[in-house]
Amino acid sequence: PEGVVTRGTTNINRLRRSDRRLVHDPDVRALLRGATRPLVVDLGYGASPVTTLELAARLRTVRADVAVVGLEIEPSRVVPDQDGVSFRRGGFELAGLRPHLVRAFNVLRQYPEDAVPGAWARITSALADGGLLIDGTCDELGRRATWITVDASGPRSLTIAWDPFTVERPSDVAERLPKVLIHRNVAGERVHEVLRAADRAWDVAAPLAPFGPRVRWRAAVTALAAQGLPVTVPRRRLRDNVLALPWSAVAPAEDTQ
Repeated sequence: PEGVVTRGTTNINRLRRSDRRLVHDPDVRALLRGATRPLVVDLGYGASPVTTLELAARLRTVRADVAVVGLEIEPSRVVPDQDGVSFRRGGFELAGLRPHLVRAFNVLRQYPEDAVPGAWARITSALADGGLLIDGTCDELGRRATWITVDASGPRSLTIAWDPFTVERPSDVAERLPKVLIHRNVAGERVHEVLRAADRAWDVAAPLAPFGPRVRWRAAVTALAAQGLPVTVPRRRLRDNVLALPWSAVAPAEDTQ
């Protein structure tokens, strides 16, 4: 297996915000529904397989026959198959599998920043045609989560999702940005400017606070779109506050020079 052993900390329902977005993501839904035998890999699930089992249960609402495999590089963490989910030892090489979707949460966060592009390339080279990688980070309770969607050509988008009732401002999620962005929250970097704009829109929407943080955030993200920021304004009501942007809006400065 390619990679190094990481801390392996996990928690029940820790990745629920990412899971909720995945089951409604039109690209993910099309990918799974269009595959003859859809295969999903949860890479680096940690000391407990609970979040892999949760992922499988949620993705089965999109495609009942989706196969899910949990991979861990640490042999002692590999558990017996259960609930229709397989568990194996593996790393960035994906144990020789050709999945349509790979989720790797809180894995690359523990690597050096300059190791991320190589890891992305290695994982995406093993994907099925049109496959996607979800490289994400979240806090211990899953209240703040961010992830980058990556395909064979590179990063496509950044999604930030947080609990409306425990996070005071959008920029508070910055401490959980993915590895390639967490050190970029400084003046002159796009992700920093996006978070500042989100905070300003949140402040302007303060009169809506009595209606709850979800209503207030919806007004804020609508205002961001009106200002020309390429954000996705959700059509339906969401349980989480979400900010979704194309990679070009947040890419490190040197990546677009």
